[in-house]
Amino acid sequence: MPIIQINIMEGRSDEQKERLISEVTDACVRALDAPKPSVRIIINEMPKQHFGIGGESAKKLGK
Repeated sequence: MPIIQINIMEGRSDEQKERLISEVTDACVRALDAPKPSVRIIINEMPKQHFGIGGESAKKLGK
């Protein structure tokens, strides 16, 4: 059973996250010949102030 974890900054819509789950699942099925019902996707959303880029938070950088 493939389990895929994806870390993203907050701010995506539910529709975008549904599309991400669908497309990553399909890619896993193609790449690993895994049965689609066995694929698990975990999305971890983090606040922008919890993600650093070049020594500053993404929130401070306006990302």
